Amino acid sequence: MTRINQNIVPHLWYDKEANEAAAFYASIFPDSRITNVTALHDTPSGEADLVSFELWGQKFMAISAGPFFKFNPSVSFIVNFDPPREKDASEKINEVWNKLSEGGTVLMPLDKYPFSEKYGWIQDKYGLSWQLILTNPEGEERPTIVPSLMFVGDTCGKAEEAINFYLSVFKNSKQGLIARYPQGMEPDKEGTIMFSDFMLENQWFAAMDSARDHTFSFNEAISFMVYCDTQEEIDDYWDKLTAVPEAEQCGWLKDKYGASWQIVPREMDEIMTSSTPEQITRVNKATLKMKKLDLVELQKAYKEK
Repeated sequence: MTRINQNIVPHLWYDKEANEAAAFYASIFPDSRITNVTALHDTPSGEADLVSFELWGQKFMAISAGPFFKFNPSVSFIVNFDPPREKDASEKINEVWNKLSEGGTVLMPLDKYPFSEKYGWIQDKYGLSWQLILTNPEGEERPTIVPSLMFVGDTCGKAEEAINFYLSVFKNSKQGLIARYPQGMEPDKEGTIMFSDFMLENQWFAAMDSARDHTFSFNEAISFMVYCDTQEEIDDYWDKLTAVPEAEQCGWLKDKYGASWQIVPREMDEIMTSSTPEQITRVNKATLKMKKLDLVELQKAYKEK
């Protein structure tokens, strides 16, 4: 079941493997396909491929744009294998785990845990992290793939504050489950977030705190593209989310927790998929001069003769 209207799309930054990685993921998950590949010329990284793809009916975007950012487990993707929804969910989780394991690194082995009959956390050969879980059929249904944010280091203990902030910024949002660390789970502090999920723009996200000694934090390797219909919407999200002036570039921003977002006009999707190479180059050039995107200027660049 493909959900057409997805307002927030995860964006993955690769050195040069975006095409290969998208094809790899599409071969692993059901209801998956590459929907578009656009070549961008003369970017700061030289030639860059922009790849749109769907995994289990959910939209993703990836770019090959140079070795600037590396994936790490601060953002991972939870994959829910739901027995009532998926025939053979238990076999399917094993199958997906085995494929993602090729050349990958196990962060938590696929095993039985207090919260699930079968769960594992794996970093695939490209460095992207996945949490595979056999879900409890009793609970309220969640989408198959849910992006998950792990608050570590300086932001550890701020997951709840961040969730409340995002709920205040995005429309069509609501709080889901909250599970807190109990006493005796040191170094994690009692009362901080062990697991929580929440909905932004009708899409589910998850978050957790982790006080363990992690050497990574949020970076631009994974950002979230927020599609906007009007300049007012772009302005509104930009003003509320941006917190690091030096990170503002080409529609990208960083929020006060270090997470990266791209605030983009919905038309950009159409421009990138159904335009001439000349139009794409003009729009791309115009974008490179901007911090916050200007819809009128982009439309002008697109229509130039």
